Amino acid sequence: MDEVTPLLPRQSTSQIKNSGLYLAAFAAVLGNFNSGYSLVYPSPVLPYFQSPDADPRLRMNTEQAAWFGSIYSLGAAAGGLGAILLNDMIGRKLSIMMSALPTTLGYMLMGGAINLSMLQVGRFLTGVAAGMTAASIPVYISEISHQKVRGALGSCPQITAVIGALALYALGLVVPWRWLAVAGEVPAVLMVVLLAFMPSSPRRLLSMGRQQHAERVLRWLRGNQYDVQTELLAIQHSIDTQPKITWSQLGTPTYYKPILISVGMRFLQQMTGITPILVYLEPIFKKSNVPLPPRYDAAIVGLVRLGSIAVAAFLMDKAGRKALLYTSSMLMFLSSLTLTMVSHTTPCPPGPAPPNHTAPDYTSHNDFGSTFMSNAQTAGSVLPIICTVVFIFGYAMGWGPITWLLMSEVLPLAARGKASGVCVTISWLTAFGLTHGFTHLVDTYGLYAPYLLFTVVCVVSLLFNAVCIPETRKRSLEEIENYFRTGRTFTINQSS
Repeated sequence: MDEVTPLLPRQSTSQIKNSGLYLAAFAAVLGNFNSGYSLVYPSPVLPYFQSPDADPRLRMNTEQAAWFGSIYSLGAAAGGLGAILLNDMIGRKLSIMMSALPTTLGYMLMGGAINLSMLQVGRFLTGVAAGMTAASIPVYISEISHQKVRGALGSCPQITAVIGALALYALGLVVPWRWLAVAGEVPAVLMVVLLAFMPSSPRRLLSMGRQQHAERVLRWLRGNQYDVQTELLAIQHSIDTQPKITWSQLGTPTYYKPILISVGMRFLQQMTGITPILVYLEPIFKKSNVPLPPRYDAAIVGLVRLGSIAVAAFLMDKAGRKALLYTSSMLMFLSSLTLTMVSHTTPCPPGPAPPNHTAPDYTSHNDFGSTFMSNAQTAGSVLPIICTVVFIFGYAMGWGPITWLLMSEVLPLAARGKASGVCVTISWLTAFGLTHGFTHLVDTYGLYAPYLLFTVVCVVSLLFNAVCIPETRKRSLEEIENYFRTGRTFTINQSS
């Protein structure tokens, strides 16, 4: 006999007022602003720490710089593990608010650092906060959103992370590195103040047996003209039909398929190389001999990244998740393949030749050759910027925001808190290994080796999207759960 599940409300959008929903989402995603800001913090400051002008107590060699860039990801993995417990113990909203504590402590340590240990510990703590928010914010937003706007709001964590990174790049043009750390504390304080006035999610309240409170919250999120009873019944039914998970139940497709899909997406998202590219963006441009100062190139990339994520938010519920993932993978593949070829074929600068006084005078021919080579080198030096921009554009319109959104959509309610923490932990452990090894790969083999790895991963991500990822556009959370429960159908049957 087919399972009885109430249909979600199909009300006119004119009956829904989204002002409260948008305010709650904005308050939450300030945590992602901090994550984006802190992630790329090494990009403008590492050139100083590795320069002869740096304070001797803070000067870094290659290994120390690798740890400064990658220890953030290790902290984020620890934060993801903590979020596994906190999401179910105190709820998503309080988990997000608690992330402000390691954020503030981390920036205080880095801003007042007098030795390398303070820098590394501060960097680790900001990573802990990023892991906590990455596991909590997408789930919180998906649980307070309705399906008409869940796609757009689901991309907001990535959008605000991009804005945070762009703010860091822009401030890095004019602000010293210590004041960059001080500025990072402001969004964390603002987030806590705003979230103190925001509600917990209706799903969280219903799971605690607080029906009247959940009704008031849902009415505040949807507006007074919205009939909340039908949606409350659907949410309550979803909760009632989700028993406590046992280890044996994890072997059923209802649980292991969405969990494996989420883990696979987060793993491939990091293996594309986005984290080391963003963390070491200025050093990469410096090594690529680009014509503009690397800090300006980084700011340009930040602007392009913001524009592409806005395009993804607009197309999320129009083109569909899978179509954007295909486009994203192809753009990243083409750009990383080009970067691989450019970095592999770039010739070393020739050394000075000894004078030859017996050779005929070919001054005019040499001038022509020098001009030709100069133009070719200029074109070649611009190509890394163009390819990096295309790579960032492709990532930010697909594998960046959609991975966050799909993780919050496909994970079953009973496992959502723990599973999202596991996904974030695996994601950041992958980022740690990749970011730490990136500098050593570049020092040993040049930029060619990591770019080749990223090209192969882009091909794998194309195949993974084709075979494993379902299309969730215009599907309710209950319909998505039904897809994994029944096998291959989103339709919720109505029968006695």
